[in-house]
Amino acid sequence: MFLVLGGVLNRHEVAALREAASALEFCDGRATAGRHAKLVKHNEQAEASADLETIFAKVRANLAANGLFNSAARPRHFARMLLARYTPGMEYGLHVDDALIGGYRTDLSFTLFLSEEDSYEGGGLVVEDALESREIRLGAGDMVLYPSATLHRVDPVARGERLAVVGWIQSWIRDPRQREILFDLDQSVNEVFERDGKTTLFDRLAKTRSNLLRMWAES
Repeated sequence: MFLVLGGVLNRHEVAALREAASALEFCDGRATAGRHAKLVKHNEQAEASADLETIFAKVRANLAANGLFNSAARPRHFARMLLARYTPGMEYGLHVDDALIGGYRTDLSFTLFLSEEDSYEGGGLVVEDALESREIRLGAGDMVLYPSATLHRVDPVARGERLAVVGWIQSWIRDPRQREILFDLDQSVNEVFERDGKTTLFDRLAKTRSNLLRMWAES
């Protein structure tokens, strides 16, 4: 399942994170790439520091408060986050994310855009599936969530700077089909409650959702 989350960060938060990022040191992005990804990765990433961890803590806090994100991802662990920067000529060729990062399985990947969409050219995130290639360019503060198992790339940046937080999540629900069922149930439960309140139908749907989560969640 692919999901775009608008406004994960508001404009003031985006500005604060961009300002914090401008003071960080950046290094060759190949430092964290897998053996084969190193061959096609050409970007920069922020070096580890207390200030970088402050940025990541803000992102985690906003995601923890985002109901749609939690419904879609059912996050158990954040395997890793990186702050990635692309300047003209930089790109990341076609690759699949590592299945294990930091001892955690990667079920879902995300890109949280920090650069304004019109401040750079190129740099689209292109995700491939069996039917098509989807190019994704979002506004600052918006995020796309997608399966880590997909082939994807970042097209070359032609102008400006593309700055984004990228991350990987291990979900409580390993099977993507089960995650989608629970996501759909969440939307249905919420819709019924908003329309009719706590009815017999609401209780039955909520019971079904809880029991499926109990069956499918990894201990």
